[in-house]
Amino acid sequence: MRMRARKCGALAMLALLAACQRPQPAADADLVAEIDGIRAIDNHAHPVRMVASGEKPDRDFDALPVDSMEPQSDPVNLRPGAPAMVEAAKALSGKRQAMREKGEQYPAWVLDQMGVDVMLANRVEMGPGIQPPRFLWVPYADALIFPLDNSKLAAGNPDRKAFFALEDVLRGRYLTALGMKAAPATLGEYLARVVTPTLERQRSGGAVAEKFEAAYLRSLAFDKVERSAAGAIYARFAAKGVAAEAEYKPLQDFLFRYIAAECGRLGMAVHIHTNAGAGGYFHVGGANPLLLESVLNDPDLRKTRFVMLHGGWPFTREITALLSKPNAWLDFSAQDLALTPATLAGILREWLEYVPEKVLFATDAYPYIPEMGWEESGWMAARAGRRALAMALTGMLRSGQITRARASELARMVLCGNARALYGLAGGRAAK
Repeated sequence: MRMRARKCGALAMLALLAACQRPQPAADADLVAEIDGIRAIDNHAHPVRMVASGEKPDRDFDALPVDSMEPQSDPVNLRPGAPAMVEAAKALSGKRQAMREKGEQYPAWVLDQMGVDVMLANRVEMGPGIQPPRFLWVPYADALIFPLDNSKLAAGNPDRKAFFALEDVLRGRYLTALGMKAAPATLGEYLARVVTPTLERQRSGGAVAEKFEAAYLRSLAFDKVERSAAGAIYARFAAKGVAAEAEYKPLQDFLFRYIAAECGRLGMAVHIHTNAGAGGYFHVGGANPLLLESVLNDPDLRKTRFVMLHGGWPFTREITALLSKPNAWLDFSAQDLALTPATLAGILREWLEYVPEKVLFATDAYPYIPEMGWEESGWMAARAGRRALAMALTGMLRSGQITRARASELARMVLCGNARALYGLAGGRAAK
C-alpha cells in the first residue's frame, strides 16, 4: 500500500511538473476577449470615400499618395498573399455587397468590422460618408512650409520630385480657397493672409489636428529661427530666384514652429510622421524623433500637443524617452501592419512601463495595393494591434508588475481613453 501510495504521489508530481513546463499562451485568453470587445479610437488612418459611378477616384486620402513612388522592397506582412492579408480578405468578404447596400454608410460599416468607434481621418478634405461623429478630420500642413520655388529641393530624389509637385498643387488649393492666385510678396502678409486663415478654416471645418509628412520632404530638425531672418529669406526668393536647400531651410523651420504655435492657439494637435517611410529613397535618419527634441522643449510651444505618429520605428527606444515631455504623445500606427504582434508587444511593453498615458492605438489604414485597400489594412492593423497589446499586458501581469484590474485599465487607456483625454472627446461608445 505504501509503495502504491508513493507511486501515485510520484505520478501526480510528474503530472504537475509537466503542467508547469507546458508553454503558456502568449496572451491571457480573458484579456484577449476583453480587448477585442473595446471599441477603439483610431488615431491615424486614411479612409477612402465612396464615389459615384463615372466620378473620378478619391485621391484626397493623402497629400502624398505612395503610389506615385518608385518600387521598393516591401515588408513581408505587406506583400500580396501574406497570411494576415488573406485573413483580412476573408473577414471582409462581404465588402462589395456592403458597398452596394450601404452607400455613404459604407465607411462606417468598415469601422464596425475593425471594432473602431472613431477614426481620425488624414485627408485633404472630408467627403460624403466620411464625416463626424465617426470620422474626425486631420488635414495637411506641409504645403504651407514650402511657399517658394521648390525645384532645388528634389534634386537626385525621384520620390521628392513627385512629392513637391503634389505639395505645390495642394498649396494652390489652399490659396484658391482664400480667393488668391499667388502667395503674397512678404512673410508678414503670407502669415496673415494665407497660413493663419487656412488653419482657421480647417479648424472651423472640424479639424482636431494638423498633419505633417515632412520626413518625406526633409529632416525633422526644425531649428528655432527669428522672424526677421525668415522674412529676409522669403522676400529675397519670393521675388525671383530659386533657394538652395541650406538657404531655404531656416524659412521652413520658422514656418513649422509658427504653424505649431497657431495649432496650440486654435486647440489643434500637431501630428508628425516619425517612421521609416515608404519608398527606397526615404531618408530614415531624417525621421528620428530625437530631432524634434528642441521643438518639444520650446517654451513657446508648450501649449501645443505633438503626436509622433507610427511610434518612431526603428527608433522606438529613443522615442520612449520623449514621452516624459508634457506636450508629447505617440501612436503605433503602421507598426501593427509591418511588424508581428510579438515584436510589437515588446515595444508596447516598454512604453506602457514608462508613460502609459501617452500611448495611442492607431492603424494607418490605407489603400496600399489592389489586394489591400484601406479596409483590409485597417482590419489587419486593428487585429494585430489588439493582439500585441494583449501580449504586452499579459507579460506585465505574469511578471507581477500590474494587477488584472490594472491590465484592464491600461487596455482601455491605449484603445480609447488616452485619445479621448488628448482631444477632449466625449465618452461616446468607447466600450461595450
